[in-house]
Amino acid sequence: MMWRTAFVAFLLFWAGSSLAAIDVYHFDSAQQEQQFQELSSTLRCPKCQNNTIADSNAALAQDLRHKVYEMTIQGKSRQEIIDYMVARYGDFITYNPPLTLGTLILWVGPLLVLMLGGVFIWRRHRLAAPDLGATQGWDSDKEARLQSLLASSDKHEEHK
Repeated sequence: MMWRTAFVAFLLFWAGSSLAAIDVYHFDSAQQEQQFQELSSTLRCPKCQNNTIADSNAALAQDLRHKVYEMTIQGKSRQEIIDYMVARYGDFITYNPPLTLGTLILWVGPLLVLMLGGVFIWRRHRLAAPDLGATQGWDSDKEARLQSLLASSDKHEEHK
């Protein structure tokens, strides 16, 4: 009896997945169909984040595909449709956002931080390890005295 229940549950699950809707769009011209296909594969699904609206099964992506279809049938140009979507969902909906101050900061900011950090580390290292000869007034008299002390130390070692 248990296996029959499991089999019926499997059949119901399998039959339910086969009833998934497939969107069919009818166009007045091949140009409209090409524009729809191109836009569907270049606009990003805001919910799925890294899928196009053509690849996503999310309800929002279905709505966006339908809106692109409606605007295409109305004769809107590719740029008019993109402008509408950007106005509604922001630059995120395109895979190639325009160069703005915000995107420039996102791309150049980390490089500037690395460069400033490198300069900071270099300057700090340079200030922390000064040239000992220049800062302590090392001159030829002190060098001669050191050499004489070393020589006398060597003589002292020989006498032991």
